[in-house]
Amino acid sequence: MNSIVATDKGRGHKLRRLWKENSAAYLFLLPWLIGIFLLTLGPMLSSLYLSFTKYDMLKPSEWIGMDNYRTMFTNDVHYMNALKVTFTFVFTSVPLKLAFALAIAMLLNMGLRGLGIYRTLYYIPTLLGGSVAISVLWRKMFSADGAVNQVMLSLFGYQGPDWVANPKYALYSVSMLAAWQFGSSMIIFLAGLKQIPYEYYEASKVDGAGKIRQFFNITIPLLTPVLLFNIVIQIIGAFQSFTQAFIISGGTGGPIDSTLFYTLYLYMKGFTSFQMGYASAMAWVLLVIISIFTALIFLSSKYWVNYGDGGN
Repeated sequence: MNSIVATDKGRGHKLRRLWKENSAAYLFLLPWLIGIFLLTLGPMLSSLYLSFTKYDMLKPSEWIGMDNYRTMFTNDVHYMNALKVTFTFVFTSVPLKLAFALAIAMLLNMGLRGLGIYRTLYYIPTLLGGSVAISVLWRKMFSADGAVNQVMLSLFGYQGPDWVANPKYALYSVSMLAAWQFGSSMIIFLAGLKQIPYEYYEASKVDGAGKIRQFFNITIPLLTPVLLFNIVIQIIGAFQSFTQAFIISGGTGGPIDSTLFYTLYLYMKGFTSFQMGYASAMAWVLLVIISIFTALIFLSSKYWVNYGDGGN
């Protein structure tokens, strides 16, 4: 019995000593811990509960089980259209953005003078692209009498349509706006390109390899870790896109739901129709969708990402 008491006292003394030694660290971590529990985990758990309820923010929530999820996939035509629009946007804007970013990064990696100036200029669209002002400007540019039709296409004698008001082209005009914000991906690609030893290119020249062969046999394989990072970040961001579609469509997802993004429809359900329970369910489905895509990308990465150790 005495040995047990002595052991407990020893443990208590050890814990007090550890707390005293690490108290400063715990104090510095306290704001983060408060934030993670009150501002992140708390609202997440609350929204998970609300996703199983009928809640309009005016009356107490009513438990309805899986009804919100069943309605989404069986009775809500607009929801399925929002999924279709969002998937189309993701699979058009992300490849375009990454292609532009890589092309510009390769140009900047050619040893141009004033690299810092060019890098800053190309990064500016990323800083401004998600703002309301730029979305409004983009809507004006792609309208029937906007700069795209009156300045660019008129030079070739072609009168373009009202790109943002035509359901055939509205989504692609938003995709072009997203692709225009390639600055962050470009900076990351440029950093990756600068890590590739130039000796590889010199050796390939001796073997008679041209620029195209160098690109596919040296640049792309050695850039795959950076490409993996950019793909994951851009896909997550594309699924959560909201501002551009909201401003360009006037908050309606039009014309004819052609720009009804998932997040826009979620906003409409939650803050226009006051169906907060339904909106919470939509948010959790979006989390699952993004998680599945992210997991699939990481699972597939072992087949195409080269970390310099033989590909695995």
